[in-house]
Amino acid sequence: MSTLQAITLDQVVDTDRYPLSDPSGPEAREVVAQARRELAEAGCTVLPDFIRPSLHDVLREECAAIAPQAYFDVETVNVYNIDVDTALPDGHPGRRTFERGNAFVARDRVPAGALISRLYGHETFRRFVADCFGLPRLYELADPLSGLVLNVVRPGAEHPWHFDTNEYTVSMLTQEPEEGGSFEYCPNIRSAEDERFADVLDVLDGRGERLTRRLPLRPGDLQLFKGRYSLHRVSPVRGGLARHSAIFAYSERPGVIGSVARTRQLFGRVLPAHRAAEGRAVRGDQLLD
Repeated sequence: MSTLQAITLDQVVDTDRYPLSDPSGPEAREVVAQARRELAEAGCTVLPDFIRPSLHDVLREECAAIAPQAYFDVETVNVYNIDVDTALPDGHPGRRTFERGNAFVARDRVPAGALISRLYGHETFRRFVADCFGLPRLYELADPLSGLVLNVVRPGAEHPWHFDTNEYTVSMLTQEPEEGGSFEYCPNIRSAEDERFADVLDVLDGRGERLTRRLPLRPGDLQLFKGRYSLHRVSPVRGGLARHSAIFAYSERPGVIGSVARTRQLFGRVLPAHRAAEGRAVRGDQLLD
């Protein structure tokens, strides 16, 4: 049984600094306003020590306990997570390939009483995240595997450059590596109307310093990110410790379930819900992926 089962959200989150339960109060309005400014300007914002420091060890230990259940499969990928054999013209950034060595613990293997589960499913937390993104509301993914996951990057591995399928990404570092494992991103390098392939290619070929930022993250920090439009990666991890981060996936519409192909790629398995939903996805844009 998790030590957090008897702990309230106010005890988990530093609500003096982030007053989630009083969204109309001046402190909360200022937190949300700053988050919106940073998301508009840089596509990313970080709320330091969102989790109370007294619970950082619990956060790390709970996630480290489930990390061995991650599905590991080194794959050759491109930044769009489409088939690497897709017919693309010469010089297209989708023709650049990388080895993806990170792994994911699926939602159905994250204990319901764990801190990250309690946050993910908490209506007050979800409402706060929606406010920061400037949205009327957000829904948990209906996907039984990918709604809440733990991302594991072992020493010697990396999560290479990629775009997210979801426009809105919420994550929290739970364990720092000894070296490496930096979060690097290119804010708003593309838009829903323009892929900007030339800029993406510059980053992949090492000419993109003008477009790239490096973001220091610490365990317990909450990161809100527009990963659909910002190319990003976790640099190679070195030393004796893996990098662990929880990813909270939300959607603007209910009932969202991942594709069979993408689900099998990430978790090595699919469930009846994925097969039943196949072909019913509604795209919000016409980007490559």
